[in-house]
Amino acid sequence: MTGLDTNIIVRFIMQDDSIQSPIATRLFESFSPDAPAYISAIALIETVWVLRSTYDANREHIQRVLDILLRSRGVMVERSDLVWMALRASSEGSADFGDYLIEQLGAAAGCDCTVTFDRDASKSARMKLLR
Repeated sequence: MTGLDTNIIVRFIMQDDSIQSPIATRLFESFSPDAPAYISAIALIETVWVLRSTYDANREHIQRVLDILLRSRGVMVERSDLVWMALRASSEGSADFGDYLIEQLGAAAGCDCTVTFDRDASKSARMKLLR
């Protein structure tokens, strides 16, 4: 198994660098169920953040990217069960994908609640607004 940093994932998805993107593509093409890539929840949230902030990717594009990564046979995503739940929730709610995943991970760890200053997250991602 090979762990992936955010920059590898982004170069593969965006195909925006003439040197690094082909290298990332070859790496992704080399993965299989027997020798998979590993994407941590942190790298996934960072990837979403980079796609939004640097590439101005919209919500639908990001959801497609996450769906493809989750369904890829040669890719193992940390806590994919919770990532799927966060992905479904983000397609229906107003908070960011990362907020849903943070809440899901906290609940799975036994947190009574996850607190936030983000009003959208408190309304949509089942977080508690801290005042």
